[in-house]
Amino acid sequence: MTWTEPSIWYANLPAFHAAAAGFITDPEGNILLVKPNYNDRWTFPGGYVEEGEYPHLACARELREELGVALAVKDLLVVDWAPPAGQRLRSLVSFTFDCGNIADRHGFDLPGQELDDAAFFSPQEAEQNLPENVAPRVRAAMRARARRAPVYLAGGSATAGDTTR
Repeated sequence: MTWTEPSIWYANLPAFHAAAAGFITDPEGNILLVKPNYNDRWTFPGGYVEEGEYPHLACARELREELGVALAVKDLLVVDWAPPAGQRLRSLVSFTFDCGNIADRHGFDLPGQELDDAAFFSPQEAEQNLPENVAPRVRAAMRARARRAPVYLAGGSATAGDTTR
């Protein structure tokens, strides 16, 4: 094996995108989703991690921007690695953090230029409203919250090492 200059070695490593989202429930266990106006599907509140930003701080920033509230970003619940798809030419690692319980959504200040709505859904309804590759994060986040240990998904699927399904 030949030695490679570190700047060359790092420049040749694969690059990927990162996103961070908040898993928020109401006291009955319903899950908060937001409806972007640029997409026909619901999603978890959150967004892309900016350069130099830690994922948990990106989650907090996105929640402030999307919901108009400051919430505590707690435990990491789910990491989901997704391969390139469609127009996204790089892999995407999605971090889902536990952001606790909220009694209702009436205190939210949704940015009209980005979001049309926010609503709580039962776990089953949340899975139906989310894109197929994101829906598994609902059950994974619920498992992770219950056992207080994060769950790793690969492209929305449990990995061989996850025997808690």
